Amino acid sequence: MKNFFERNEKIFNLKDLDRDLLLYRVMPRFVLEIIRKYFRLQVEGEENIPKRGRAIVVPNHSGYAGFDAFMLGNEIRNRRARIPRILAHHLWFINKTTAIPLEKMGITEATTNNGLALLKKNNIIILFPEGEYGNFKPIKQRYRLQDFKRGFVRMAILTGSPIIPTVVIGAEETHITLKQLKFTKYLVGTVLPVPLNVIPLPAKWKIKFLKPVHLDYPPSAADDKALVHKISRQIRDLIQFQIDQELRKRSYIYIR
Repeated sequence: MKNFFERNEKIFNLKDLDRDLLLYRVMPRFVLEIIRKYFRLQVEGEENIPKRGRAIVVPNHSGYAGFDAFMLGNEIRNRRARIPRILAHHLWFINKTTAIPLEKMGITEATTNNGLALLKKNNIIILFPEGEYGNFKPIKQRYRLQDFKRGFVRMAILTGSPIIPTVVIGAEETHITLKQLKFTKYLVGTVLPVPLNVIPLPAKWKIKFLKPVHLDYPPSAADDKALVHKISRQIRDLIQFQIDQELRKRSYIYIR
């Protein structure tokens, strides 16, 4: 089944829709439109999302519920009439209960092979280099970027894809994490959040797509660990700088 970001779709008669179509295409769009109004979402830099061709959208990750991924996907679809594919953490795909609904909504497990396959088909992909350490970080570390995994740089070099650094402001205060639980015995390397709230708080959101970064390197450069690390750090520093700039301009969070 096609995912719920399919563009130019018109639905005229809900009673004629089957259950999967209603659950995984109609309802998510409806809910996301309500959520974007609830968050009073502001978007800048939509012109930096290409109208055609492959690209890698690389945002900061925050708010344990993962609203940022869905909001980004919805905005790209609405504003550029494109179908972005979201790469999500493998924990969501370890059983069918979560894996099947996510796949029906166009969300794919975050692996290098999956990312490369999507890019080679000229898709826009959204991935979060911080992984779970970003959206599960405690509120005392809000808007401080965690270490970046570097697979996105290798994907960009191997496929010639531009990287679009992206800033998301507001998710940190929407779903607040008090602290992280880190597992060192049975689930080594796994972290889980201890949330303050389940109902999302009405923080004002802003999404800002920055200018694309083009990497003019041959595919063999993807094996240069020093180069890949350097580029990853530069992208991380750029996003952190823009986050800091946006926070200085923000005069309110939950009001207005």
